[in-house]
Amino acid sequence: MATIPCENCSGQYPYTQVSQPLEISCMLLLIMLGKVFLDFFMLQVKQKKVKVSFMGYFCVSLALLDFILLMSISFIFYFEDFALWGVRFTKYHICLFTQIISLTYGILHYPVYLVAGLDYYMTIAQTSQFPKRGQGLLYVFAVVVIWISGFFCILKVPAIYEELEIRNRFSPYQCPLYASVQSYSVSCAMVLLIGMAVLACQKEVTTMLLSVRVVSFASQPVLMFSNVSNNNGTCFKWQLLTRLLICFLGTWAPFVLLQIIILFLGARIPAYMEMNVPWLYFINSFLIAVAYWCRRHDVELTEEMWSTDPFVSWKFCFMPFNNENTEPSDKPGRVIVIC
Repeated sequence: MATIPCENCSGQYPYTQVSQPLEISCMLLLIMLGKVFLDFFMLQVKQKKVKVSFMGYFCVSLALLDFILLMSISFIFYFEDFALWGVRFTKYHICLFTQIISLTYGILHYPVYLVAGLDYYMTIAQTSQFPKRGQGLLYVFAVVVIWISGFFCILKVPAIYEELEIRNRFSPYQCPLYASVQSYSVSCAMVLLIGMAVLACQKEVTTMLLSVRVVSFASQPVLMFSNVSNNNGTCFKWQLLTRLLICFLGTWAPFVLLQIIILFLGARIPAYMEMNVPWLYFINSFLIAVAYWCRRHDVELTEEMWSTDPFVSWKFCFMPFNNENTEPSDKPGRVIVIC
């Protein structure tokens, strides 16, 4: 298991070295504060009218769990040494709680992405409307089961628990925080697939970008791409892949670039930082694009079908943009990519 040594993070220290664990505890507190702010900021700025999905519920649960961890760390950091319900808490528990969270987050990437991908694959072209309350309860149940299973694996598997005890016993002034191998492999796979898609659609992407023009639509400047209607199934497949790629990169290109830089540098980010709401929404858009691609012949051209992604609009990847009220725009400021 990959580890990130995080020096001087333990509450069990002699009085001559008080400043060392205090510094690392303060650093963990500030990191969690920034992460919680980012989580709730993303939940606030996303589109509100979207279809319920497993990933949406999981993002909310992750933000709440991060907030609980932040409150726990803040409480321990402020009172330093206290007893609650017969259990004594010190700054050592700041490190211990963060380790448990890191290990739990680190093993949940595969199951979360698998469930979310299957959810979109089965519902992206759904014709019969499942009751929203029943669907929401099903998603809540799935989220609870995944979290319970994750914590059970970490706290009940003897090998993992013994490793934590040994490391904390023989490194009383260090707090090893774990990086997720699952997340690293997912990043590699995503960068590889996106790179292959760009190479496969290089000609189509270049042609489409050269045909772009700025128009005014709904009082906002937008980018409009030329639509070439073709009934050939192969041409439609590559046209759709090109449009999905442009829509995805039009929103998440900075994240893709960040992943390339991280992989190139070989940096390993602790799991408690790596799994966050922006990252999950990035994965969410990728999974939706894959689902659209796999179910391209079954997609229903309805307004409800396009309210799946909180950050990317996929509508005009399937429907040609024909609006006679568009006018040339003189203010190409903030643009909305419509393909």
